[in-house]
Amino acid sequence: MRQLREVLRLYFESHLAPRQIGPICKVSKSTVQRYLERLKTADLSWPLPADLDDVALERRLFPPPVALPEERCLPDCAAIHRELKSRKNVTLQLLWEEYKQANPLGYAYSWYCELYRAWQRRLDVVLRHEHRAGEKTFVDYAGQTVPVTDPKTGEVRQAQVFVAVLGASNYTYAEATWTQNLWDWTHSHVRAFEFFDGTSQLVIPDNLKSGVKKPCYYEPELNRTYGDLAIHYGVGILPARPYRPRDKAKAEVGVQIVQRWVLAALRKRQFFSLADLNEAILELVQKLNQRPFRKLAGSRAELYQVIDRPALQPLPLQSFVYAEWKKARVNLDYHIELGGHYYSTPYQLVGKEVDVRSTSGTVEIFHQGNRVASHMRSSKAYVASTNAAHRPKSHQQYLEWTPTRIIEWAAKVGPFTARLVESIMTSKPHPEMGYRSALGVIRLERKYGAERLEAACTRAVRLKLYRFQSVKSMLQSGLDRQPLPELLLMPSPVTHENLRGPGYYGGQQTRREVGQC
Repeated sequence: MRQLREVLRLYFESHLAPRQIGPICKVSKSTVQRYLERLKTADLSWPLPADLDDVALERRLFPPPVALPEERCLPDCAAIHRELKSRKNVTLQLLWEEYKQANPLGYAYSWYCELYRAWQRRLDVVLRHEHRAGEKTFVDYAGQTVPVTDPKTGEVRQAQVFVAVLGASNYTYAEATWTQNLWDWTHSHVRAFEFFDGTSQLVIPDNLKSGVKKPCYYEPELNRTYGDLAIHYGVGILPARPYRPRDKAKAEVGVQIVQRWVLAALRKRQFFSLADLNEAILELVQKLNQRPFRKLAGSRAELYQVIDRPALQPLPLQSFVYAEWKKARVNLDYHIELGGHYYSTPYQLVGKEVDVRSTSGTVEIFHQGNRVASHMRSSKAYVASTNAAHRPKSHQQYLEWTPTRIIEWAAKVGPFTARLVESIMTSKPHPEMGYRSALGVIRLERKYGAERLEAACTRAVRLKLYRFQSVKSMLQSGLDRQPLPELLLMPSPVTHENLRGPGYYGGQQTRREVGQC
């Protein structure tokens, strides 16, 4: 569905023709047209409704197919070519017989040979590209680097050189960055677009890891951040085919010219910061664009003003927000980990894979194309950012348990029930260790009533039996209905100045309980 949405975006927003969209999304022209027909048949329009997720969109556009007669399978001409070239005694007749065994309804031998011969005639044919105004921008890194010296330590660091060239006018941009990573790669594009004061319809990069996640001859997979850049600027990304430098010949020539007229001119200069280096590069690039052509009239700057500049798409009003994407699996505690910090998701997604989009200030979590959570970015390691609504109801209720609240619940039954519950929690090293016992005592009211529970708790407090099982046993045996033991009604023992008496220990216990609370 991401591919389908990209096709629709390029058609309706970038105004590309189906023949241009096909190579970008690695589908045929007829497939693009079929997508548009299905959109019309499903009574949908662009932009798609915000509440239409990928599952619903697929159901609307691709209902269950009707059984169709089997179509003929085309022979794999590339595989045939490899077999004939690399293996001895292999013939077209043998390969055709194997093809027919796997595809009984396949082509006859004569057509099989004709299809292969037609494919073979297209090998090693050089296509002369005709670049239309504002259509393509070629980008690449130069193989040559520039040394930059740290003025404090004297350490020398090599700076990479990014080059961008407009296809029709050869108008060139170059800058130096420390690395070729995703951050530098995307921001170099942003500065190149600003230098050109517009964007072309297509951007032709090499299969750099920062831009192309999985290089492939047929269906290269773009990095999600690079894809976001394309969507923001309304351009299509068409990576060059692996091992096909002719696909980006403009970039190859542009890199060569920058190395000859810019980097070579800076070979004797020493730079102490990246900003100084870029200032020198920009000055020489402007001279390069003003330099007259040898075989053509005018210069790159003049052709840019006449040909490319009027045809470029305007820059968006808002600047591009850099965001990185990664996949994560929701842990059992319904949190995902990013940079050592933990962010919550709805508990229903436990064990499922989600997409995480992180900027410098926010973290967004997506599942099947829908945003399910959003958090402020945090750099605190081993700390969790949790939205209370993401917890199950039982977890939310558990977190509402506090010693004060539990004692208040017990006080609704009676004062001795509250005293017993408080004593249960204060007798533990930590109050939470007594939560279950305290709640168990309170829930006995459902079965025995408030009056009997209060009587049992009174007896338990007097006997100092601060346990749930003791109260439950009294209620089961009916002790709560019996009078208190005579021992508790005996007079106080003889007092003496050297005897502390029970009041002292009770006071000490009370003070200790207050301190623990």
